[in-house]
Amino acid sequence: MKLIHYLFPVKGYTKESSTFLLVSRFVFGLLLASHGWQKLMGFKTMSTQFPDPLGVGSDISLALAIFGELACSLSFVFGFLSRLVLIPMIFTMCVAFFTAHGGSIAEGELAFSYMVLFLLLLLAGPGRFSIDALIGKKLFSR
Repeated sequence: MKLIHYLFPVKGYTKESSTFLLVSRFVFGLLLASHGWQKLMGFKTMSTQFPDPLGVGSDISLALAIFGELACSLSFVFGFLSRLVLIPMIFTMCVAFFTAHGGSIAEGELAFSYMVLFLLLLLAGPGRFSIDALIGKKLFSR
């Protein structure tokens, strides 16, 4: 039951903090989604040369990156399963930062920034202006 409360929080958010979380989800979710969209549109070209840090093949690695950057980001924007979708987003940024950019802030500053931001948003939760909060209200109003 604690996991359900963690995924669908309904208490502990002020209007101000919820507004901040909404704006953060919208801005940073859409920014990351744009990277995923670019990868999706260039899939055919990119799949032959995309890094394969997990050893599953370049095309599957690219598909996983698109999932983390596009599908998860769009869910995150609306606050739907926010904490769950942040996990693949964080993982994608970890792979990008540590593998593709060699852990170098100079080369992977954007991936590092996203990674840290998404970790903080994972801890903060979606706020009351989210689909998760609506689900939580339905679940716990009984």
